Amino acid sequence: MSSLLPPRTPDRGRVADDLHDLRHRRPLVAVALLGGIGTATATLVVCLAIGILGWFISDMGAHGEPSDALRVAALGWLLGHGSGVLVSGVAVTLVPLGLTLVLAWTMWQAAIRVGDSVSLHGPDANALADGERDLTVPVVAGLFTLGYTATAVTTAIVAGTPETAPSILGVFTWSVGLCLVVALPAISVGSGRAALWITLLPRAAVDVLVMVRSILVWWFAVSTLLFFAALFADFTTSINVVSQLHLDVGGIILYSLLAVLVLPNAVLFSSSYALGPGFSVGVGTTVTPTAVTLGPLPMFPMLAALPDNGAPPAWVAAVMALGPLTAFVAVCRAQRHRPTLRWSEGALRGVSAGVVAGLLLAVLSGIAGGAVGPGRMLDVGPYAGQVLVNAIAFFGLAGLLAGLTMTWWHRRSLPADASA
Repeated sequence: MSSLLPPRTPDRGRVADDLHDLRHRRPLVAVALLGGIGTATATLVVCLAIGILGWFISDMGAHGEPSDALRVAALGWLLGHGSGVLVSGVAVTLVPLGLTLVLAWTMWQAAIRVGDSVSLHGPDANALADGERDLTVPVVAGLFTLGYTATAVTTAIVAGTPETAPSILGVFTWSVGLCLVVALPAISVGSGRAALWITLLPRAAVDVLVMVRSILVWWFAVSTLLFFAALFADFTTSINVVSQLHLDVGGIILYSLLAVLVLPNAVLFSSSYALGPGFSVGVGTTVTPTAVTLGPLPMFPMLAALPDNGAPPAWVAAVMALGPLTAFVAVCRAQRHRPTLRWSEGALRGVSAGVVAGLLLAVLSGIAGGAVGPGRMLDVGPYAGQVLVNAIAFFGLAGLLAGLTMTWWHRRSLPADASA
C-alpha cells in the first residue's frame, strides 16, 4: 500500500532559504577578486570597442592599424584613471572626469552586487553583540581593490610605450582612490552593513552629511545651468568653430564624445567662476567675474562659453551671489525634513555642512585641471586654493544663517513655554 502514497516533496520554504543562503554566501575571496577584475575589464572592453569603431568611421580605417586604435583606446581608458599621456613629447595630464564618472558608476553597480553576494559572511548578530569584530567589508573591499588596481596597472604596462609614457603611479593612485571612495561604500551598502553602521552614528553627524549632499547637488546643478547658459549665449561661435574644423561625420561624433567626457571639468570651471576665483585657460590667462584676460585658444567648440576679453559688465559680478544663495536654500530644504529646536545645534549643523561641502568642492576643483597641450596650454584649470577659501566662507556662512533660520521657523510653531 505504501507504493500508492504520493512521493514526499521537500519543504519549498526550506529550499528557498537554502538557495538564498547560497546566493549570499558565495566564496568571499573569489567573488571579491573577480569582482574587481571584472569591473575594470568591462569598462576597458567598452573603450576598446569604441576605439575600433572610431578607427573604422575615420576614413574607413585608413589611419593606422586596428592595433593602434586599440592602444589609443586603452590609453584613453587610462586617462580616466589619472595616467596622463605624452602626445608628441608633450604631457597631457588633464583627467576627463566624465570618463571617471562612468568608471565610478560602473564600479558602484558591480560593488553593490559583490557586497550582496557575501552579505552572509562574517559573525552573526549574536556574535556582534558579544563584541566580535566584523571584518567582512574591509577584506572584500581590499580584495576588490587588488583585482581592480592590478588590472589597471597591467593595462598601463601593456598599452604604454616610451612615446606615450602613461604614469603607472598615477594609475595606481587613482585606482586605489576610486575603490576607497566608490567600491568600499558600495560593498557596505550591498552587504547591509552600511544600514547598521549609520544607526551607530550620532544623529547630528547624519544630518550634516545629508546637508553636505544637498549643497553639492544643488551647486553642481546651478553650475551646470550657468555653463550651458554661457555656451548658448554665444552658440553661433561654437557652430563656426565646428565648421572651420571641416569635420566629417566621424570627426563630429568623436568631438561630441570628447565634449561629453570633459563636461564635468567644464562644470567645475563654471563653479570656480561663480564663486569668484575663476580659472585659467592657459599660462598668463584668467577668467573671473571681474576680469578676463585671454590669448590664443585652441579650436574647441566648448570654449565658446568663455566671456569676451576685457572687463565684464558690472552686473556680471552678481553671479557670486549664487554660491551663498544656493547653500542657503539647500540647507533650508534639508533641515526642513530634519528639524531641530536647539539654536546651537541648528547653527552648528548648518556651518559644518557648509565647511565640509566647500572642502570637497575644492578637492574636486583641484583635480579638474591640468595640462592639455604645449606652451600656454600647460596650465588649465580652476584656482583650487582660492576656491577652498571662498567656498568655505560662502557655504559656511550661508549654512549658518540657514540653520538659524530653520530653527526659528520650527520654534515659532510651538507654544511659548515649549520653545523657551
